[in-house]
Amino acid sequence: MRIVLGCDHAGFVVKERIKEFLKKAPGIIVEDYGCYTAERVDYPDYGSKVACAVQDGLVDRGILICKTGIGMSIVANKFKNVRAALCHDKETILMSRKHNNANILVLGAYIFEESTEIFEWITLWLNTEFEGGRHQERLDKIKKIEQES
Repeated sequence: MRIVLGCDHAGFVVKERIKEFLKKAPGIIVEDYGCYTAERVDYPDYGSKVACAVQDGLVDRGILICKTGIGMSIVANKFKNVRAALCHDKETILMSRKHNNANILVLGAYIFEESTEIFEWITLWLNTEFEGGRHQERLDKIKKIEQES
């Protein structure tokens, strides 16, 4: 599985921790689309790079990090075929995959700066399968909305 990471300056430290964790995971190829330092940058620049890569099928999934995750969520969900989910706990992680087939996980850096729980959450997100069925019908409706807008 190919995973692309992106962040703004507030998410830089957390992104680096995630990158090192994923590099050790079997079957994961990690790409880093920046930012590459903790100097101030604008989150739309990096959120759009990751979302574009997911939209175009260059990668399987993406992970975005900013201070709260809100800005990155807004940016990523502007792209067709992107389902970016801002998750704050295990339940939202599970549902983002089971019911929404989220292909971008968005995290708020302020929650995880010193927590090791983040690795458990990412593993859960990567390993949880989409249930399909009635949930696919809902995603089909979203796709129609994207096409009509």
